Amino acid sequence: MTTRRLLPPPTARLSFRELTPDDLDDMAALLGDPEVMRYYPRTRTREESLRWIESSQRSYAEHGHGLWALTVRETGQFAGNCGLTRQPVEDEVLTEVGYLVPAALQGRGYATEAALACRDLARDVLKVDRLISIIHPDNVPSQRVAEKLGLTRERTALYHGLPRSIYSTTFGEG
Repeated sequence: MTTRRLLPPPTARLSFRELTPDDLDDMAALLGDPEVMRYYPRTRTREESLRWIESSQRSYAEHGHGLWALTVRETGQFAGNCGLTRQPVEDEVLTEVGYLVPAALQGRGYATEAALACRDLARDVLKVDRLISIIHPDNVPSQRVAEKLGLTRERTALYHGLPRSIYSTTFGEG
């Protein structure tokens, strides 16, 4: 059985598309930037960036969604990635909305704009009951994005052995 592959609709300023190996230069720059990755345990190598892309491609095939490439609609410029992934948090596997934007484009609302489109896809199309975001306790900008999506801080949990704030929302049947 083939899983239906989904994309969030374009937003006012951004478009989504599946990540491919052609994105390796942009993804390696993004994941290798210490400023972008300051709330991760470390930056990623070029080889690890390729594995990030390959993991997204597996997620598209298995679940119909994953982390998508973001591009600025007006210019076609790479604007990071954003999407929905299945993440193990303690004894559960949950749907997470995640986002990374290049340092030069941060502070423009791109993460919020993209994440809102992903939240709506999770709620309206995928019909997930609960959406989370796993955030480093010191990452205030990401916490603000989560709050703009309607997520609230639920608890601290270990994620890959490290304490992280779990932000979440539950969607009603309404």
